[in-house]
Amino acid sequence: MTDPAEPETRCGFVALVGAPNAGKSTLLNALVGQKLSIVSPKVQTTRSRILGIAIEGNSQLVYIDTPGIFRDPKRRLERAMVKAAWSGAGDADLVLLLVDAARGFDPDSRAIVAALKDKPLILALNKIDLVKRPALLDLAAKLNQAGPFLATFMIAATTGDGVADLRRDLAARVPPGPFAYPEDQAAEMPLRLMAAEFTREQLFRQLHEELPYSLMVETESWKDQADGSVRIDQAITLARDSHKPIVLGKGGQRLKAIGSAARVELAAALERPVHLFLHVRVRENWLEDPARYRDIGLEFDS
Repeated sequence: MTDPAEPETRCGFVALVGAPNAGKSTLLNALVGQKLSIVSPKVQTTRSRILGIAIEGNSQLVYIDTPGIFRDPKRRLERAMVKAAWSGAGDADLVLLLVDAARGFDPDSRAIVAALKDKPLILALNKIDLVKRPALLDLAAKLNQAGPFLATFMIAATTGDGVADLRRDLAARVPPGPFAYPEDQAAEMPLRLMAAEFTREQLFRQLHEELPYSLMVETESWKDQADGSVRIDQAITLARDSHKPIVLGKGGQRLKAIGSAARVELAAALERPVHLFLHVRVRENWLEDPARYRDIGLEFDS
């Protein structure tokens, strides 16, 4: 029997949706208070749904970080990513639409608002530090004319400005109910996938414009060592042999730098020493392999 003196608990799923590069992954990390989702200036960095979990007061918020939604995806991988994003929005108690304030109310955001009018919608204008206040107010007005938003927030996910107010509002809106996860759990994501994502982030960061869009990282083995450290072996899969020199660099120096940076990030996240070993392979048809899509939580037939 519940003690009436105890405050009521709440729990709900909040989908973070928006056009590519709106800042969803940066916001997820800020809302949860630790790094879960990889961040890069490249569009479509997030490929699959990632769950971040946080406690705010008496509420447990389960955030769904989704791939960017854009119109008319052409490649199979793009279609699978967009489908995962729509699925995340459909499964949520609340949908938080993140709009890049500097980009404005672009066609991708317009399509998202039109498609989600029947969902409980919260609007967050991100990157407000890059836009003057009159333009922000005008943008907020245009968006609220287009969609039935329950509330509008102006935030800067990179600095945390406005994030605490947003988190408190979401906590008050999720439905009453018991927590879905242990209070000390911050994510629902296999460690092998998380490790692969950290390495993929370094590939995005260090290859810049040379980055082969179709690369994939897989954790092939994970061995806990007697001294408390962990050995992780990963494969970087490329679709073309011509991409291999780009990833390896002269004398393998670029791959070494990527592995070193990923290892530091992983050790901090896992709070234990990490021994990371990377190798590069070419599989020309991996983009048409259903097993590869299952590995990263996407549907092949999208």
